[in-house]
Amino acid sequence: MLKRCFPPVTDRETRVLILGSLPGEASLAAAQYYAHPQNQFWRLAGALIGVDLPGLAYPDRLACLQRHHIGLWDVVGQARRAGSLDTALRDVAFNDLDHLIAGLPALRAVAFNGKTAARARRQLRWDGAVLELPSSSPAFTLAFAAKLAAWRGILTFLG
Repeated sequence: MLKRCFPPVTDRETRVLILGSLPGEASLAAAQYYAHPQNQFWRLAGALIGVDLPGLAYPDRLACLQRHHIGLWDVVGQARRAGSLDTALRDVAFNDLDHLIAGLPALRAVAFNGKTAARARRQLRWDGAVLELPSSSPAFTLAFAAKLAAWRGILTFLG
């Protein structure tokens, strides 16, 4: 089945762009980034900015990220995939990351959420800071504290 990403959540004040791979089944069904209840994205991002993001309604989560100069998108624009695992991605069409980045004058860093997303780095002509973060996915079983320690690198670029 062909799956498509969501529109980017960015504005001219975005300083850090976090890029995932492609929304999973729970996210596509809910039409929300990181909707799977075991995905740790909202906990991680909330811990970084000191806000209980999981406790907010989805539109408020996105607005809060933007107030803190964090943007979201995916490296994959569309692909075929049975289920939610990145290893099942087929017939991948990548998003035009360079075009999006060209419209983000305040951008200081691009952060890839997981190894699959980070593989798109070779297509990126961005010469600024790049972070490769441990995946927030429940399929990546690194402890939350270890993930958060790596994700704290984002803070350098938000100030």
